[in-house]
Amino acid sequence: MVLNLLIQSNMKTPIAFVLFFWLSNMICGQETTKPTIAIMNMDAQGLDYDSATIAFIVRLEVDKTEVYSVIDKYEMADVFKAADYNVQSCFSRSCLVNAGKLLNADKMLSGDIARFGEKIIITLRLIDVKTETIERSDASEYLNIQVELQKMIEISVKKLFNIEPDPLTVSQLINYDVPVASPQTTLRLNGPRMGIAYTMGETGDRLMASKDEGGFDMYRAMFQFGYQKEVQYLSSGDFQALIEFVGQIGGLENGRFIPSLSLLNGFRWGKSGWEFGVGPNFKLIQRADGFFDKNGLIGEKGAWHLHDDWFNAHEPDDAGTRPLNPYPVISRLDSRGKPEVTTGLIVAAGRTFKSGYLNVPFNLWTSPRKDGWIVGFSVGFNVSRKPR
Repeated sequence: MVLNLLIQSNMKTPIAFVLFFWLSNMICGQETTKPTIAIMNMDAQGLDYDSATIAFIVRLEVDKTEVYSVIDKYEMADVFKAADYNVQSCFSRSCLVNAGKLLNADKMLSGDIARFGEKIIITLRLIDVKTETIERSDASEYLNIQVELQKMIEISVKKLFNIEPDPLTVSQLINYDVPVASPQTTLRLNGPRMGIAYTMGETGDRLMASKDEGGFDMYRAMFQFGYQKEVQYLSSGDFQALIEFVGQIGGLENGRFIPSLSLLNGFRWGKSGWEFGVGPNFKLIQRADGFFDKNGLIGEKGAWHLHDDWFNAHEPDDAGTRPLNPYPVISRLDSRGKPEVTTGLIVAAGRTFKSGYLNVPFNLWTSPRKDGWIVGFSVGFNVSRKPR
C-alpha cells in the first residue's frame, strides 16, 4: 500500500524516491534471505542404506520444504578438509555446534535412524549454532518398510519444521492395520475362489435332460470352487498387468466332478480395485458322436441317438452290409460319451473390496458359446502379508 501511494505521487520529492528504493531493497532481501542449514551424516543402524545415503535423502527433503538454504555437501567437505575437522562420527551437540561455526551456518541438523523389530525409528535434532542449543527435535516410529524410507524422512522433516504432513501417508506408514499403497507395493489376489455358473441355451437343456437321453440330470446353475494364482508381468504406478491362473471344480452338488482351468490376461487398477481379464478356458466334459433322427427312421421323430444306434437298429443283409446313415454325425454333450478337453473363451470384470489387510475380490464373468452361453460370478478372499 505504501508503494502504491509513492508511485501515485509520481516521485515528486527526493525523500519519496529514497524511501521507495529502501523499501524495495528491504522487501527483496526478505524474499531471498533464508537461514542456512547444514545436514550432517545420519547414524544408521540395521538398515539397507548407509549414513551418507540417508543424509542425502534428508538433505533433499529439507531442501524441498524451502524453509532453509541448504549448504552444499561439497562445500561442506572443502571447509572441513581445510580445517582438518573430522566429522565422520560428529553426532554430539558440541561437535555439531563447532562444525556449524566452521561452516558459518545458522542451523545444524543431525539424527539417527534405526530398525527395531517391526519398526523403524527416526530421530531428528535441529541445533541453533548461535545459542548452541537443541532448538527442536522429533522422534517418530514407522512400519518396517524400507522401500518407503524417503516418505518416512519426509514426514519427520516436516514435523520437525512444524509443517503438516499428509495425514493419509502418515496413517499408512504407522498403522499396522492399513497396507501402504505406492508404486512399490502391488495388490496380489492369490487365494481361494467360489461362485456359481449358470448355463443357458441348448447346453443348459442337455444338463437338465435325463440320463436315458444322454443328459446329465443336473441343474443349470452349478456351484464352483477353486483357487487363483497370479503372476504380474507389468507394473506402472497404479496400473498392473498380470496372468491369472484359475483352477475350479464344479458339479459336486449333482454328484459330478467337472474340473476347469482358465488363463486370463488381466488388467488391474490397484487403488480403485477395478480389474478386467480375458483368456482361454479349458474344461473336461463328456461328449459323444451322434445324430438327430429327423424323420423317425429308427425311433421318435427328432430324437437324438448315438452314432452306433443306427447300426444296431439295422441288421446286415446277405452281403453283410447295412444301409448308410442319411443324417450328419455331430459331436454333442452327452453323459454316455468319453471325457475330453474342450476350449472356450472367458471374459471377466470385477472389483476388489478392501478392509485393512483383507481383500475381497468379486468378479462377474461370461463364456460365449454357440450352443449356450455360460455366465457366473465368483468371490474370494485374500489377506495381504504384513511387512517384516
